Amino acid sequence: MQPPRAKRPITLRTKLFYGFGSVAYGVKDQGFSYLLLLYYNQVLHLPAKQVGLALLFVLFVDACLDPIIGNWSDTTHSRWGRRHPFMYATALPVSLSYMLLWDPPSSVTGSSLIYYLIGISIVIRFFITLYEIPSSALAPELTDNYHDRTSLLGFRSLFQWVGGLTMAFLAFGVFLQPDATHPNGQLNPTGYAHYGWVAGGLMFTAILISAAGTHRHIPDLKAPPPKQPFDLARVARDIVQTLSRRSLLTLLGAGLFANMAVGVAAALTYYFTFFFWEFTPNDVVVLLFSNLLSAVIALPSATLLSRRLGKKRAAVAMWSVALPLAPLPYLLRLAGWFPANHTHALLATMFLISTIIIALFIATGILIASMIADVAEEGQLSHGRRSEGLLFAANSFIQKFTSGIGIYGASVILDLIGFPEDAQPGKVDPTVLHNLALVYVPVLVTLFIAAIAFVSAYRIDRKTHEDNLARLAAAGSTAPAPIERAENPPAHAVEVPL
Repeated sequence: MQPPRAKRPITLRTKLFYGFGSVAYGVKDQGFSYLLLLYYNQVLHLPAKQVGLALLFVLFVDACLDPIIGNWSDTTHSRWGRRHPFMYATALPVSLSYMLLWDPPSSVTGSSLIYYLIGISIVIRFFITLYEIPSSALAPELTDNYHDRTSLLGFRSLFQWVGGLTMAFLAFGVFLQPDATHPNGQLNPTGYAHYGWVAGGLMFTAILISAAGTHRHIPDLKAPPPKQPFDLARVARDIVQTLSRRSLLTLLGAGLFANMAVGVAAALTYYFTFFFWEFTPNDVVVLLFSNLLSAVIALPSATLLSRRLGKKRAAVAMWSVALPLAPLPYLLRLAGWFPANHTHALLATMFLISTIIIALFIATGILIASMIADVAEEGQLSHGRRSEGLLFAANSFIQKFTSGIGIYGASVILDLIGFPEDAQPGKVDPTVLHNLALVYVPVLVTLFIAAIAFVSAYRIDRKTHEDNLARLAAAGSTAPAPIERAENPPAHAVEVPL
């Protein structure tokens, strides 16, 4: 065993470069979660249920690749370590495929459009996963400090929201504005094409800046296990062994239900925004500022409450506050006790409530990610391997698969209540909108109650984590084997074939 090797300190610069890479994921997530169903349903005229089924299939395919990519990254040998080769290699294909999603060729029409949607979505999600999992897995390698991990992952969450909100601002403030031929700007196909090209460029830039900005830490990261001939049975055993940790399973269970709720909420957000509340695109821009404010508030809130209460108790507390608050506007509107549409009072009230709710959910997400990072040392003690890629791949699998179920659930709700295509704000049958809220609220509440129950069963607190680090240090297993700097690679260094 080698003696422990000192890490570079986690500076603000490192946190910024690490976090900035999640702009790419935030852009993708905002588009898929909030705009894609609206675009392909209302603009390109595919049935909502058909779009929901297509995206569910895409997410299932993508989610099944997550453990494979996580294990691939964990076991990669290269002069640039286990993570950075993937980060550099994915920048261009991610950006180009995302651009094409929002600008289908004019020859693709009718039934062929659904196959185009499926094909291009699989390509996008494969390459963004090939970037996101190795990039996320850097967090527990960059620091083993209980609270620094929360801060580091908080910056990642902050930039993810900044990326998504930046494109949302541009979408509704610039690209989807009404014009002479499209009085409803959300139905302007040219606006979506412009949105896609700008979004793709932003994703490309974010990935390369993050990879280059964290490149100097490569020598301090954990080394992969010794190279072995490929053995599918061994790989499967390693994956099952890593993912069967009780601490991880409780977090995955929480994510299972929370992400289904988020998937439903995200897919229906703009249906509620434009048809239930009848906000204008300019109102949406104002409300997006509340989301940005939420993201800024969430980072210090997660860090502070983690130090005061511990990660699990802080997560449970915040979800418990958000649970009754999230459905409150819909319940009050149905009861006739909420400000009327097209009033400043409605916009101000929704701004305040939205800021609080989203800040609570973002902060809880930061804590969940930090708790997953703490499972790395527990797993290393148990089976002698660090599997950060697999841990974050498992979380990614749950997020994708269940958000896909959520999007499909949203499309089923729209089909069930008979929501019309080519709908115009202010012209949808009030009974349809009433039924939309009546179905949405109990679904949301039930899913989040289940999520709280699962996260309550998590058992790694600060003391347990520090005990794990002490046991690893005593065994001499915390020391990463040296990795040569990229500018002076050893003669036997092997590039990763990507």
